[in-house]
This record gives sequence, C-alpha cells and structure tokens, in this order.
Amino acid sequence: PTGQKILFRGLDDPLKVTSITVEVGALCRLWIEEAYEIMSEDAFNRLDESIRGQLPNGMYHQVVLTFNPWSDRHWLKKRFFDEPSENVLALTTNYMCNEFLGESDLALFEEMKKNPKRYKVAGLGEWGVVDGLVYENWKEQDFSIDEVRKLPGVKAIFGLDFGYTTDPTALFCGVVDAAERRLYVFDELYERALTNRAIAERVQRLGYAKEAIVADCAEPKSITELREFGLTRTRASKKGADSILNGVQRIQDYEIIVHPRCVNFLTEISQYQWGKDRFGKYTGKPEDDNNHLMDAMRYAFEKFAVVKTGQVDIY
Repeated sequence: PTGQKILFRGLDDPLKVTSITVEVGALCRLWIEEAYEIMSEDAFNRLDESIRGQLPNGMYHQVVLTFNPWSDRHWLKKRFFDEPSENVLALTTNYMCNEFLGESDLALFEEMKKNPKRYKVAGLGEWGVVDGLVYENWKEQDFSIDEVRKLPGVKAIFGLDFGYTTDPTALFCGVVDAAERRLYVFDELYERALTNRAIAERVQRLGYAKEAIVADCAEPKSITELREFGLTRTRASKKGADSILNGVQRIQDYEIIVHPRCVNFLTEISQYQWGKDRFGKYTGKPEDDNNHLMDAMRYAFEKFAVVKTGQVDIY
C-alpha cells in the first residue's frame, strides 16, 4: 500500500548494485547477509556510498551486516569491532539467543560441538583466530582474465571436487604463469545438491566444457558420467602417498592472485590451516575442513612440479 519495495541483489559484481535506482522514494536501507564474503573493504564502500543522498525529513540511512566471524584477520573486525566509529552498533549473538529454534535446530548445534573450531564461530559467534595458514602467498586483486591469457607461456588449469548434500561441488578455474611463478584464480563454481548432469550443465554454461578438468579420482563413476554429459576432457586426479602435502608445496612456490568475484575461494584460502594434534602441535597436514576449492586447486595444479632451480618441470 505504501509503495515500498525490497530489492534482492547478488554481490558477484558490486558495481552492478551501485547502479540501482528507484522510481518512488529513496534507497535508505541496505542489509547484507553473509557479509563475510565481501573480502574487499573497497567493495563494501561502493555499496555503502550507493545509498547515500538526500532523504525526506524523519528518514535516515542504515546498513546492516550479518555474518559468521570466521577469521579475525577480516577487515570487518578491525572496522566495526576494533576501531568502530560512533555511528556503529556491533552486536554478537549466538544460537542460544534464538527463541525460534526447534529441537532439530538445537540438535544440529549439539552435533557441531564435535568440531570445536566450527562450533566456536558458527555456534557461539566468537571470532575465529586464524594462525598456521597453509597459504600465506596470496592476495585479492582485480585483473582482466583476457589480458592474463595473452601473457606468453601461460596455461589455464581446472580442478573439480565433488560434493552433494553437506559439501558443495567445487570447480577451480585458474591460469598459471610458470615463468613468473604466479597463479591467477579467475572463476569458480561452488554449489550443493548438484547431480552430475547438473554439474555438466553448469560448467557448459560457464563456458568451460572444452577445458581439461582434473577431478577427484575417488569418484570414477562421476567422472565417466561427466564425460558422457559433454565434459569429454575430464580426467581423474593422481593420488598417492603424501599427495596432499606435495600438492601444497607446489602451490606454495607461486604467488596466488585471486579475483574479487571468487568469494568462496577467498573464504577458504583465508581459513585453510595446518592441523593440530590434541597437544596443540602442528601435524604437518592441512585440516580436512572448508577445503573444497583448495582440493580442486591441488588437482588442477598436479602437473606442475616443485620449483627449485628457477625452472619448472611439467609432466
């Protein structure tokens, strides 16, 4: 009756959101769910500035951000919790504050206690303290993939990690500049409940159907089906003794440049840690948690040998 509207937008490209206008009234409220996925403070600033302007008397602008605080290194913590302005109200809540949860919801959090790290963040709302990161050699940076593909000697690589109900299917898309020891991450697929046919359709829609994709060798049937559905260059990864550690060491020799649109990759790589034993000592193996794109990246990268002498062997 009042003519008010709620507009829903995705943040795959923050610039698209900044161009929103309304015919009646003014944009005065902005609510960002899963704000942790905004890895760039500049991207948030563009969104914040997009709803600024003159408002009728009695109205005001308000930005609400809701998220799980997975990493204490995220810009959200410094800006809104450590050094907040007088215009900021920062609240931490957890599932025990939610009177609308049913028995099945509460049971989910009880089950989550078996994973103390996840329970601390997703259950209790505490900041995740990220130490012992597997990859320190990365940065978020906007770049043109078309320009990167023009660089001499670069090679596009693709990796696929299967998932379904709990874990997402994750497709890693990158370009390797072996001479400069640089890896560009330019696209991703990260989605749950995808059948193999749906995976093939998503990859075709992204334009990567003709690319060589290295998939998790633990699912040979799925790989065969993907080939039948049009991804004819999909092949199984090579797993063996210490394959995870060897793959990590290969990638650690490279600078990883991540495009801002790869929000799931940014989330994973900023939390991907070395595991610890019950005494708090590092085990020398990465944690098997929140690592779907990390695994897909290893599969894609497996043909590159460790750089030791300034040369790169590709096998």
